[in-house]
Amino acid sequence: MRKSKPDWGDEVDEEGPSINKKSKENPQRLRMGKQQYQSEGVDPEPAVVRIPPYHYIHVIDQITNVTRVEIGPQTFVRKDNERVLTAPIEMVIVPPRHYCVIKNPVVREESGEISRDAIGQIKLFHADFEVRYLILFSSLIRIPFNYIYSRFAQDPFPLYPGEKLELGITPLRVVNAMTALQLRVTRDFVDNNVSRIAGDIYLFEGPGTYLPRKEVEVKCQINAEVILPNEALKLKAVRSTVDRDGKPRVAGEEWLIRRSGDYLPGAYEEVVEKCKATVNIKQNSNQYVKQNSQ
Repeated sequence: MRKSKPDWGDEVDEEGPSINKKSKENPQRLRMGKQQYQSEGVDPEPAVVRIPPYHYIHVIDQITNVTRVEIGPQTFVRKDNERVLTAPIEMVIVPPRHYCVIKNPVVREESGEISRDAIGQIKLFHADFEVRYLILFSSLIRIPFNYIYSRFAQDPFPLYPGEKLELGITPLRVVNAMTALQLRVTRDFVDNNVSRIAGDIYLFEGPGTYLPRKEVEVKCQINAEVILPNEALKLKAVRSTVDRDGKPRVAGEEWLIRRSGDYLPGAYEEVVEKCKATVNIKQNSNQYVKQNSQ
């Protein structure tokens, strides 16, 4: 009789090592994983990464778990303890008279260098925002002194680990003459030696280009009222304020602007109505008769 082959649990290869059924599936799974990564444009373990100009990648050190940025152009050679997290990504390029908003921006020193902690990890302003733009200087553009870092005329920049592009490339808003933007302060800050407190409302009057800030939001646009001859503009104070003539006004007070021309209401002024002059014909006729009788 022919003896049956004993069942040893694992098949014995001619070269010696034993291979179970699960280990046979591993190479196939690895191939499928590589195909999935390659279809997304990312090699799971690239040894050499060619970074084009104005591109960057994120690399993590698996010993310290610190992620850093490698900027092109360069040929990056990965070490055994490193792992490439992203394919080459194009830098954020802000055209002139445009801006973008970055969420979780990096912390910078007074010199402009990026701040890092003791282990070399980049520090972030978590849950905060930063506005970045490239703008050409002009006499019509008002530039506050305390804007952070090089917001103007900056080169293309990468997004560091943790940063997100909250708002894409957006054109700056141009405010025409005889108009103004009504702004509301959402957090305290100092603007040209003027303290702005959360909840305050102020105007950005045109003509000019409005530079957005993270501490301010735009409520609406206000247009100037044109006062013709024999007309007056009736205003009401929303809260205690000082009008454009320098007179203090209390909340609820009403007054008239009689001079002809355009008038732009203040931040705490409300237009009630436009009044027309009334001509007293009877009084004028009596004066005319009296002059003729004399």
